[in-house]
Amino acid sequence: MQPLPWYLLPDTSEVTPSGQLSVGGCRVLDIAEEYGTPVFIYDEAHLRSRCREAVALFGRHATYATKAFLCRAIARLVHEEGMTLDVATGGEFHVARAAGIPAADLVVHGNNKSLDELRLALTERAGKIVVDSFDELDRLDVLHAEDLPVPDVLIRVTPGVEAHTHEYTATGQDDSKFGFTVSTGLAAKAVDRAGSSTSVNLLGIHAHIGSQVFRVDSFARSLRVLAEFSEPYGLSELVVGGGLGVPYVSGEEAPTIGQWGQILRREAAASGITATLGIEPGRSIVASAALTAYTVGTIKKLDGIRNYVAVDGGMSDNPRPVLYGSGYETFLARAVLAERPMSARIVGKHCESGDILVREADLPEDLAVGDVLATPVTGAYGHSMGNNYNKVLRPPVVFCADGDARLVVRRETFADLLVTDLG
Repeated sequence: MQPLPWYLLPDTSEVTPSGQLSVGGCRVLDIAEEYGTPVFIYDEAHLRSRCREAVALFGRHATYATKAFLCRAIARLVHEEGMTLDVATGGEFHVARAAGIPAADLVVHGNNKSLDELRLALTERAGKIVVDSFDELDRLDVLHAEDLPVPDVLIRVTPGVEAHTHEYTATGQDDSKFGFTVSTGLAAKAVDRAGSSTSVNLLGIHAHIGSQVFRVDSFARSLRVLAEFSEPYGLSELVVGGGLGVPYVSGEEAPTIGQWGQILRREAAASGITATLGIEPGRSIVASAALTAYTVGTIKKLDGIRNYVAVDGGMSDNPRPVLYGSGYETFLARAVLAERPMSARIVGKHCESGDILVREADLPEDLAVGDVLATPVTGAYGHSMGNNYNKVLRPPVVFCADGDARLVVRRETFADLLVTDLG
């Protein structure tokens, strides 16, 4: 039995006199009652604090990775705090623009950008394009022949650095679908081609070694490779991507954004890098800013085998445990500091045995059907990876600040499920 690790909760989390949890001055139980469950609850002050950490060190070269979590409200928030945004698809580009973000403040990513997506980026004059393949350079040549604006570009390279993370979130090793490998000479060929092309304006180099990376030495090794590779070209920008890990369960630790940024800057200086350094944090901005509240619907105690607790969400609002075996903590919103001596597996409502949210959860003994159960650190890759498996409705998103709970994404309805179904 372990107490709930308080550092996993959003910054403004507090315990009310009755033992309930509040976030941003709003009681979690009140939010659950008003908006139903499951519901994503974000601490707006926490979000702004993490953005400010990044901007303090990198200014407008601190770019928010929208794949972690994107809706119009978060796009506006990070932009208000001085960050630019990266988008990896036409859909993400569209949502960011709908939020009022100037195209000039968007960095366009993606390993397989279509001609239409690139045409959209050029037509609206996106700030930068991160080029990922020779085919993409071919497409940019085609668009240049259409007299579209010449884009500023970064060449994405793979430095050959193992990031010591899950194989599905590692991107810096040579065997990767992303970028041009340094070791094979493809990166040099790509930089040479872009540098001599009239279709693009080459600004610099981009690299991203993976996601949920705790070992700072992985970033340092990547910078050393990038320094040696980029030195002959004298380019003005070097973007080291994101990937900083965050703790999800008791015992995990990670540098803060500020500590990570200071380490990157020191290593860059030590490696002789004179180019302007840029970062692209996503998870480390939003993950621990949020929790998800569920309602307990079924409790099954199989004596001598296992306890099962089924909630009203699951792999449709948090597929990370299924995809990556990710771990989470759990607690009762009505008794956040209660002892948690009971072990149980938290499962969802989907027709899959693998629909597991928390494999081994610590819970209070008095857990009952109807209780609101919460999992912290769900602000990244929950809502953004959400789906309609079993036609489950995707949850709403609520931002909390100064006692005000603001609905920024409504819950889907049954009618929404038929919007694209032509019958």
